[in-house]
Amino acid sequence: MKKARATKPKPRVEIEPFNKRKVDPAKFPLDLTIKDIKKLFRPVLDFGRLDLFIFPIETISPVKTVGKARTNLTLIRPTILQTDAATPHAGFDRRESPTRDPAVSIHFEPKGYGITSVSTYLMVFRIEAFGSCKFSLSGFAGGGTFTPSSRTVNGQTTISLVFRNVPPSAQIFGAITQTAGVAWQWFSTSIEFPPLVFTLP
Repeated sequence: MKKARATKPKPRVEIEPFNKRKVDPAKFPLDLTIKDIKKLFRPVLDFGRLDLFIFPIETISPVKTVGKARTNLTLIRPTILQTDAATPHAGFDRRESPTRDPAVSIHFEPKGYGITSVSTYLMVFRIEAFGSCKFSLSGFAGGGTFTPSSRTVNGQTTISLVFRNVPPSAQIFGAITQTAGVAWQWFSTSIEFPPLVFTLP
C-alpha cells in the first residue's frame, strides 16, 4: 500500500499587508495662513500681533470615527481603510470609482461639546495626494454661512472649510469630494475655532 505524500500547506497571503509607512499629518502645511485668517475674520483686539492657536475641539480619524453627540465620519467609496497601518488612513482613487466620486464627510454638533454661543469653526482635512487631485468643498452651516468652492492639491497638505456664525444647537457637516485626479489618502479631520489674531501697533 502506497503512503500518501504529505502536502505542504500553502503560505497565507494577506489581502493587504501591514503598511509600515509613517507620516506625520500634524506637520502638513496649512492651507490657511495667518494673513488668510485675518482676511476672513476681524482681529479680536488691536493691541499688536499675537497669533494664538487653540487646540482642536475634536479630531476624527480612521481610528476615531465618532465624537460627542452627532459628531461622526462618513467615507464614500474608499479603496482601502487601514486602521492598523503605522499611520492609519483611508485611501481613495476616482479612477477606481467612476460611477460615484470618492469623499470624506464630517458631521459636527457643537452643543455636544458644551458650546453655548454662536461660533465660527474650521474643519481641517489632512490628506496626501499622489499627484494632482481636484476636490469640491461642500458643507452646511446650520443657520450660519458656508461658501462652497473647489481646490486642486498635490502632496501632503490640508484643506480647510470655514463655517461662520453657527448656532450651538446646529448639526453641521463638511465634505471634500474628489472630482478629478489620481490616488490620495485621508488621515484625519480636526474641528477647531479659528486662531485668535491680536494686532499691536
